[in-house]
Amino acid sequence: MPKIKTNRGAAKRFRKTGTGKISRNKAFTSHILTKKTTKRKRDLRKGAIVCAADHKNISCLIPYM
Repeated sequence: MPKIKTNRGAAKRFRKTGTGKISRNKAFTSHILTKKTTKRKRDLRKGAIVCAADHKNISCLIPYM
């Protein structure tokens, strides 16, 4: 059976944790930062865990991670 190709765009955006969950970075951090509060920008720096509804689809995109 052939190998499954990894989606390279997804491989750059997601990574698996030690427990098998998929982590991601938060959006809205690149520009128009002046109107966002300091607390909001600080919270956007932290990573997040992909929700359960999207976990199956994303794990298909990154099968060998």
